[in-house]
Amino acid sequence: MTLSVLPWLGGGVVAVAAGFVAALLPRRRARAEDRRVAWSSARAAIHDAGVSRDAARTPVPEAERLLARAELLAAARGGADAAREAADHARRADELWRDGR
Repeated sequence: MTLSVLPWLGGGVVAVAAGFVAALLPRRRARAEDRRVAWSSARAAIHDAGVSRDAARTPVPEAERLLARAELLAAARGGADAAREAADHARRADELWRDGR
């Protein structure tokens, strides 16, 4: 291998690395944004369920269990899937309290 080939190989490695980084960074940012939005929605749903619980006239054990599960998931601070599951539990608890079941 001659010395004139080394700059071309080095340039090729740099170009591949730049392409990898250019594809990776936006994907990581989008995933982080998705996670933040999911947790924001989950916290709002948990808050709404708490308000419905406080306003309910009768206790609803199933709704209490769902809200406790949502709060436990929120305390663990998982990914976007955990946030969506917590929001789902909180919304179902909110519906149960609003229906008075």
